[in-house]
Parts: sequence; structure tokens; C-alpha cells
Amino acid sequence: MAKAFRENQGGQGKRLRLLLIASAVMVMMVLQACGNNAGSGNKEASAPAGGEKAEAASGTASGNVPATLNFGYIGSNKLNLPGGAEGWGFYKGIIQEELKKHGITEVKLTGFPNGPDQTESLISGRLDAGSLGDTPAIIAYASGAKTRLISQSSAHSVGYLIGKKNGAKTVKELQGKTIAIQKGSFMHRYIAGLLKEEGVTGVKLVHMLTPDGTAALARGDVDAITNTGVPALKLIDEGYTLLDDATQHPTLLGTSATVASDDYLAKFPDFPKIWNEAREKALADLKQHEDEYYQFLADIGNTTPELVKKVSPISDIKDTAFTEEGTKLLEGTKNFLVEEKLAKKDFKISDWQLK
Repeated sequence: MAKAFRENQGGQGKRLRLLLIASAVMVMMVLQACGNNAGSGNKEASAPAGGEKAEAASGTASGNVPATLNFGYIGSNKLNLPGGAEGWGFYKGIIQEELKKHGITEVKLTGFPNGPDQTESLISGRLDAGSLGDTPAIIAYASGAKTRLISQSSAHSVGYLIGKKNGAKTVKELQGKTIAIQKGSFMHRYIAGLLKEEGVTGVKLVHMLTPDGTAALARGDVDAITNTGVPALKLIDEGYTLLDDATQHPTLLGTSATVASDDYLAKFPDFPKIWNEAREKALADLKQHEDEYYQFLADIGNTTPELVKKVSPISDIKDTAFTEEGTKLLEGTKNFLVEEKLAKKDFKISDWQLK
């Protein structure tokens, strides 16, 4: 009986040891599974917010790509958006969606009253990239700003010279008079080129932003102002004198310039390619919704679709980053600015462009 008891105890001990081993294996498997689930949860929970480093959803972008893109544009409106294909792309979320694929989870847009103000923010590092007129972009680069030109979305910016009521009727009558301009802007280049073509000298050019210049014109404190787009057409409708516009001088037309800082490009070398592909997608969508696009422009410009069709037709938007027409205008503007000593030094446009 004692022998049977010992054999029974031995069998129970063997079964107990097997049970303990099986239990230990199960515990290890459970712990491992929990560990894997915890790792997946942490990755999703630590999705980067603005200012942190982001990893692309596709897993192909560099870990150095900042999650936030700081982008500047010219203008101020209730929607806080630029016009053109870029503005439409932001408005519809097309550009954000494309950038998100490469790790950019937030775009911060900042409007500026003119190009020189925007280039200051770009140089200081507050902006990563931005769209502005070619003249301030060229002047900044010629002064040593570390930027690269990544696209020209338009090559038909029209400047207008508007005279005060009961004042000069021709450009030549502005001899010795005062004109309000925005120094360092496309309109500065336009008026300087126009006065040279017309042989008009002794003109005093004073720097005024558009609201101040318009008020000064109404008071008669200046004899004329330069302006663009809808604000210019509104002044003409109000009875102010149209003295000239850049459509009469094809070489004085302006182009847009989208530039990015060298510092940003060092972190995100593929940005120009990705940006231009996103902009082209936005343009393709825009062309499918023309009426809605013109209403969008009217909303940000506080005007009517009929008026924006006159000053910002879709046909003016380029469907590639660079065109022969745009580069030729850019070269002419650069040469003029260097010749007039408005740009500090000469340079090759091809050295500035990123194609």
C-alpha cells in the first residue's frame, strides 16, 4: 500500500511539473503579445504635433522633416488664404493631404502686406517657404538671402499707375511729381521701368502700403499711386485716372516666385518636387470647378466673381513649375534691378532655380 501511495505521489508530481511548465510558457506568450500591442499603441499615440519631427505615412520620408510647414503669402483676408492654385489647394485640403504623406501634419499660413516684409521673415527663419512677387525675391537673393526659387506659378502680374482726380492725364505729366509706391516690390520695379521708358525724371517715390497710398491719393497728398488687381480697378471705377498699366509694356509684367529657405531644404530636399506635384493636383481640380474658384477669389478679395475674372483669370496660372516665358521675364527683371542698383549684385537665374 505504501508502494502504491509513493507511485501515485510520483505520478502527481510529474503531472504538476508539466502543468507548471505549460503555465509558464503561456504566461510568457501573453507577456510577449502584450508587449507588442503596447509598442503599437505608443507609436500611434506619439503621432507628432506641430514643431516636432515627423515620419512619413509611407515610411519613405526623412526623419528630419519638420511636422509643421510655415508658409507665407502676400495679402490679408478673412479666410487667411492666398489665391491661385496654392490657395485653392489649401482651401480644398489637397495640398495638406499630399504633404501629410511625407510627414507634414500641419501647415501654418501667414499673410504679409508686401514682399519685403515676407522675405525678412524667411531670412530670419520664421518661415520655411512662401509665394511673393519676383522683385522682392530677387532683391533678397541678391542681398545674400539663402533661398532657392522652386516655382513660378504666374507670369502675368499687372501693375497699374493711378493718378489723382483732376490731376495728371499722362505719365509724362508726372515730371517732378510724387508717386506712392511699395519700395522693393513688383510695383516698384514696374514704375521705375515705366519712368525710364517714358524719359520722365525728377519724380519723388515715397513708400506707402496700399491703404495709406489710397488715402493719400484721395487727399491729394500724392499725384499718383501704383496698385494691382481688384483694388486698382475699383479706383478706376471711382473716377481716378488710369495713367498706365503693365499690359502696355510686356517686359514690365511681373511674375510670382515661390521660394524655400536653404535651411528647410536641407531638412527636406524633396520639398520642391512634392510641393509642385501638389500644386499641379490643385490646379487640375481648380479647372474642374471654375465657377467655385472665382467665387473663392471673390470671397478672399471681398469683391465679385466678375471682377476677379478680369484680373486673375485661370489662364494666367502656369501648370508647370517653370516656363520659358516666366524665366525670360525673371531674367529681364533681375537685369533691370541690378542695372538700377536696386539689387546689390548680379547672379545667374539658373543658380537660384531648383528644377
